[in-house]
Amino acid sequence: MMAQPQVLDTQKSPEEILAFWLDELGPANWYKAEAALDRRIRDGFLATWQKAQDGAYSLWLTYPSGALAYVILNDQMPRNMFRDEGRAFASDRQALAAAKAAIDKGWDMRIDPPARQFFYLPLMHSECLTDQDRCVRLMHDRLPGQGDNLRHARAHREVIRQFGRFPYRNDALTRHSTALEVKFLDGGGYDALLKTLNEAEAA
Repeated sequence: MMAQPQVLDTQKSPEEILAFWLDELGPANWYKAEAALDRRIRDGFLATWQKAQDGAYSLWLTYPSGALAYVILNDQMPRNMFRDEGRAFASDRQALAAAKAAIDKGWDMRIDPPARQFFYLPLMHSECLTDQDRCVRLMHDRLPGQGDNLRHARAHREVIRQFGRFPYRNDALTRHSTALEVKFLDGGGYDALLKTLNEAEAA
């Protein structure tokens, strides 16, 4: 009888996720839109993300660093793995629920900055104004000295205030853009809004 080929287990542990995201990549690479980086994350973590969509890893949500790894896996990594696709937002609800539960337990304060921000980003990514307001408060109160994060939180909130959703997701999610959203996007979209808010803050 022929020996069966060995199937490697490609699923990652919370420790492996945090070591890769926080230490190996680090702040300089967290928000890069780079095809090589997207492919690296997809090759390394897609199987783990898919398993999470099947309901796995509930034990990760029983301690702070596990919850942080779960949030990064479901909120940050899909934005790299599925850039410009609707799947980039497929696990946002899971990440948001996990982040809110961790924040309510005070676990965010047991994670040092700048990694602490990842508990707040699912609220920033939410198309709910209440979540946006809470994100701004958390960035202001619990991440002192992280001014860029606060500015981005305020900019995201302003988009939701104006449109009730993020117009730059419309194509990926096959949503119809309104005339006002098209005008916003044609006028520079998020980057233009962020610049305007920064200029107003500096004035």
